[in-house]
Amino acid sequence: MNDFSLENLMCHRDNLETVLDNLKEGIIAHDMNRRIFFFNTEAERVTGYRRSEVLGQDCHEAFGAPFCGDRCVFCSEAGTPSGKSDYTLSISTRNGDQRRIEMTVTSMKDADGQFTGVLASFRDITDLLSLQIRADELTSFGNIIGHDSKMMTIFGQIRDVAEYDYPVHITGETGTGKELVANAIHNESRRCGHPFVPINCGALPEGLIESELFGHVKGAFSGAIRDKKGRFEMADGGTIFLDEIAELSNNMQAKLLRFLQEGMFERVGGEATVKVEVRVLSATNKHLKEEVRRSRFREDLFYRLNVIPIELPPLRERKLDIPLLIDHFLAEAARRYHKKMLRVSNKAMSSLMDYRWPGNVRELQNAIQFAFVRCNGNVIKLDDLPMELREAAEMPVRRGPSRKLDQKSVKAALIRTGGNKARAAKSLGVGRATLYRFLNDYPELRTAGKT
Repeated sequence: MNDFSLENLMCHRDNLETVLDNLKEGIIAHDMNRRIFFFNTEAERVTGYRRSEVLGQDCHEAFGAPFCGDRCVFCSEAGTPSGKSDYTLSISTRNGDQRRIEMTVTSMKDADGQFTGVLASFRDITDLLSLQIRADELTSFGNIIGHDSKMMTIFGQIRDVAEYDYPVHITGETGTGKELVANAIHNESRRCGHPFVPINCGALPEGLIESELFGHVKGAFSGAIRDKKGRFEMADGGTIFLDEIAELSNNMQAKLLRFLQEGMFERVGGEATVKVEVRVLSATNKHLKEEVRRSRFREDLFYRLNVIPIELPPLRERKLDIPLLIDHFLAEAARRYHKKMLRVSNKAMSSLMDYRWPGNVRELQNAIQFAFVRCNGNVIKLDDLPMELREAAEMPVRRGPSRKLDQKSVKAALIRTGGNKARAAKSLGVGRATLYRFLNDYPELRTAGKT
């Protein structure tokens, strides 16, 4: 009788390759010199590269860039793989298409416990992600928390613009997450393995901003004791994010415009021309068109930066996301300080939902951190919230027109609350009677959220 065991089956290389070639995940393995020695059929399908093109090649060179992007363990200070890690990243296929993949990287060891290489398995989630955005099934994207229809639109815009190198200008009130959006665009793009370099144009004095952006040479000014690279050089091959762009002086606007037109600049005090290749993202909480009208911002620079505009909604216009954000911030605090997850009382939640949030998500995060420290039990109460929220909760409710409801937001609220109409009405910022009247007009929604 034949001993047909799994161990015997796997001892034969051809059998092992057959098993791996029939997996629904891409598999790539390389040795400690980064030489690829295995590349299965699904890896060929996802990347567009043939096995014969990559076997024996350095994985940094075979695909034109490190396949693992900026997560490559051989690019880290340690320089050796350690255990197992999971993450998502964008890759460029052989024909230049962008694909989003979920990656699991595992270190391989020999019988003596010595590292012998890396095994990476990956799954193409590009189409799944697009479907989730269209179906409003996502609750987060690129570290941005949100389920409101306005945020689904933003997630779709990020996916759409990431593939192209055109400048993107992000507008929104203070605290709406403009840098998070810029970072997400970078991480979704083919540049994700290269630097993302943010600079706050409003946080630096006029005398330093040029040096910060373009660098300087030794002796260019008092204190310039060595040559220094600017942010544009640091971002070469990647993305630079110019926050508070409206704060740049006219002189700096002119120099930035020249760079956008030519891709070249000189360091402060230098004569040599430096050429870099970067994608420029910018943001402001001001209306740049109004700044142009008032002659405070160059019109030609405005059109250079505002090729693709993205406008972020304030938190008061996406109130359905408030409970999601609160849970995220509480879970973050619980993990960091090794404490139990707190919950929020109904009265405190009503105050958090009703507040106008002039500081948007950043202000909400601060409020939750304040309450986390102040709370002595397992439930955050109204008294645990910052003073401005407590005062707002004590103010009499103004009579006026009810918030306009729509089928999409009502259905989402009912699903989130498990069909509890009282809680759904509260999350929508309307009275129960208003919600019931709406459901009378749309009876098909009455069972939403019920299992």
